[in-house]
Amino acid sequence: MTMRRSPFAKYAGFTLLEVMLVLLIMGLATGAVVLSYSGENGQDLLKKQTQRLHVVFNMASDFAVLNQRQLGLRVDDDNNSYYFMYQDEEQEWQKLELDTTFAEHQLPDLFTLELFLTDLPWEMEDSLFSSGVFDEELTVSNDAVEIGSQEDKKLDPPQIFIFSSGEITPFSITLAYEPEFSDERPTYFRLNGQDSTPLTTEGPLNAP
Repeated sequence: MTMRRSPFAKYAGFTLLEVMLVLLIMGLATGAVVLSYSGENGQDLLKKQTQRLHVVFNMASDFAVLNQRQLGLRVDDDNNSYYFMYQDEEQEWQKLELDTTFAEHQLPDLFTLELFLTDLPWEMEDSLFSSGVFDEELTVSNDAVEIGSQEDKKLDPPQIFIFSSGEITPFSITLAYEPEFSDERPTYFRLNGQDSTPLTTEGPLNAP
């Protein structure tokens, strides 16, 4: 049985000080968005979920630049979750699970999220990436998924690419709180990524 090498083994050329600094920043950023459900309404909790995705995505972009690796974000609407990915030595997409920061995160049942890759709010002609090119690349990547046993199946590729140059493919994610049996009003937050980080946040909004 062959042992899988660490995906970032050949990039382990950083000093101890650099590694400690990165870990410190990651710890502080993650701790700033830890959820506390006691005594908070749906809007407050949704805001914290939005802040978490905002912070962790920006951290993933910094991680990609620091390690000179291409990463990605996969949004699973059906499972109401998202997770970050990387390409292994065989150029296959794998979940990035170095620690819980980038591991799969599922939203509470109170909330939903929806990813938009076209008809984005800004739609600027000078965007670094056109939606047509992106859709074509994604279709090709999806066609590469083979049908076989569960162990042989490849993961779906990310819908959002995070490049080592600091650039990202444009997207918009809407997080929603739409209570059915409550006096609270529906609330929405929107995360926008244009061509690079940091992301921008809109909300709270009264409509998606």
